[in-house]
Amino acid sequence: MHLSITIIIIIITCLISITAFSNREEMDKLLFWPALVKEKKQYYRFITSGFIHAGWGHLALNMFTLFFFGAVVEQYFKQLFGPGVFILFYLLSIIAADLPDYFKYKHNYEFRSLGASGAISAVVFASILFDPWQKLYLFIIPIGIPGFIFGALWLLYSFYMSKRGGDYINHNAHIWGAIFGIVFTLALEPKIGPFFIQQLMNGR
Repeated sequence: MHLSITIIIIIITCLISITAFSNREEMDKLLFWPALVKEKKQYYRFITSGFIHAGWGHLALNMFTLFFFGAVVEQYFKQLFGPGVFILFYLLSIIAADLPDYFKYKHNYEFRSLGASGAISAVVFASILFDPWQKLYLFIIPIGIPGFIFGALWLLYSFYMSKRGGDYINHNAHIWGAIFGIVFTLALEPKIGPFFIQQLMNGR
């Protein structure tokens, strides 16, 4: 049986995350800790932090989202750019989402973060480029929201919450992940930009 890259990522993420739930020492070794990245050159944390989560709810929400959007984006990438590009995209998304926080908090020993949210954000926004009118759903809103509207609202919300702070969620990772998802996709195929605009104009 052939497993998609998306399913393989989900399986690996679940295994590592669940193992770390009951092993605090293991979680501390893998999470994103900018001060230790700088001081001890632990650059691996840019990647490993995307494979651990704070709890079952955090893990379930991210993997549920990845399951639905990852498979779609993976197929688009495979058709346009060839096999293997999606895994590169996903791993680079984890790094890109955390990189701004590295420069911001590399002297702050208190700041730490974890989770695949930045990469998930990149995947979702790449899917919006391919199909801006796809209906996205929030748990609190049972009505589907067109992807491009959802994306705009999500970025506004993330900017607001990032400035407000206090909820222990790394909203910056969501923002930079989304930006990277758009930039990476357009860099590989600039024609997707006009295609996106054409779809917006045509409506559905």
